[in-house]
Amino acid sequence: MIVLKSTQDKVLAALQSVAGIVERRHTLPILANVLLRKTGSALQLTTSDLEIQIRTTAQLDGDEGNFATTLGARKLIDILRTMPGDQTVSLESSAGKLILKGGKSRFTLQSMPPEDFPLVQESATFGPAFSVPQKTLKSLLGQVSFAMAVHDIRYYLNGILFVAEGPQLSLVATDGHRLAFASATLDVEVPKQEVILPRKTVLELQRLLSDKEGAIEMQFAANQAKFSFDGMEFVTKLVEGKFPDYNRVIPRNHKNIITLGRVPLLASLQRTAIMTSEKFKGVRLNIEPGVLRVASSNAEQEEAVDELDIDYSGDQIEIGFNVTYLIDALQNMSQDMVRIELSDGNSSALVTNPDDNAFKYVVMPMRI
Repeated sequence: MIVLKSTQDKVLAALQSVAGIVERRHTLPILANVLLRKTGSALQLTTSDLEIQIRTTAQLDGDEGNFATTLGARKLIDILRTMPGDQTVSLESSAGKLILKGGKSRFTLQSMPPEDFPLVQESATFGPAFSVPQKTLKSLLGQVSFAMAVHDIRYYLNGILFVAEGPQLSLVATDGHRLAFASATLDVEVPKQEVILPRKTVLELQRLLSDKEGAIEMQFAANQAKFSFDGMEFVTKLVEGKFPDYNRVIPRNHKNIITLGRVPLLASLQRTAIMTSEKFKGVRLNIEPGVLRVASSNAEQEEAVDELDIDYSGDQIEIGFNVTYLIDALQNMSQDMVRIELSDGNSSALVTNPDDNAFKYVVMPMRI
C-alpha cells in the first residue's frame, strides 16, 4: 500500500488546474478521470479529452513507493472541496481502489487502469520555442475571445487566429458578423507562425493564465501547439483550415469619426437593449452633429430612446446594429474613451481605442 500525504489546498489546486477540460459524460468513460502518477514525493496529474492534454506536477510528502492510477476527477474535487484547506489528506492506492482520508473521513473510490488512459500523441516536429509574458497573452485573449464563433459549420471560425512574426504577436477572432483584432509588441523576435487555436483551448488558457509576472513558453507543429507555464504543460490540437483574410475586413479611411466615453455609451446601449426582443437584438443609432441617439423597439410596440451629447460634425447617419455585439466589445475594453469610425448606414463600423492602435473591432450593420 502506497501512501501520499499533503494538505487539502495543495492537492485541490493541482487537481483544479488540470480538470477544466474533463467532461463528465464522454463516450470513453476513462476520460472523466485524472491520471495520477506518483514518483517518490512527486504526484503528476494528467487529464485529456483526446484533443487537449494538461499535465502538472505537485510536490507532496510521500514514501519512496511509486504508483499510477486513474479516478473520477470531478468526484475527487467535490470530496476535497468539503474539507478544510489546511487539513492533511492522504491517498492510498490498492487493488483497483483509491482510499482518500482526511480528518475522520474516509472515501473509497473506484479506479481504472492507468495503461487504459489515452494520452495525446505529441508531435515529433515542434518548431522553436519562444516565450511571452503570461499577462500579455491573457490580455490579448480577453480582447478578442468574445468574437469567436460557437458551433459554426465553418469550423475554422470556432477559435482564434494566432499570428506571430518578428516582435509582433496578433490575435484575431470572427464569427462572420464581427471581428476583433488585438496585437502586442514583444521583447523577442519570433519566427513567423500562423495557427488557429480551438475555442476550448482559448477558454482554458484564459482560465489558467495569471496576471502575475511570469512567462508562457510556446511551440507549434503542423497540427499541434504546446504551452508551458507555472509548472504546467498544455498540448492541444490546432484547427485546420484557412482563416479569412482579416486585413481585408478591417475598414480604412472612414471619414465620420466619433470619440466618446466608453462607460456612458455602454450604459446607454444596456438601457436600450432592455426593449429589444429576445430573438432580434437590434438597436438604431442616429448620429448627427452634437448628438448620438440610441433607439430600440419590440413586438409589443414598446420603445426606448437614449441620447448622448457628442463632439461630432460629420455626416448625418442612421445605422442598425445587433446591440449584443456592441456591448461585448465595450465590456472587453478597459480605457475611458472609445472611437467609432463610420462611412454610411450600410457599411461596417470600426471601433478602436483612441490612444492605442493595437485593438480593432469591426461590426457589420443590420437592417432594422
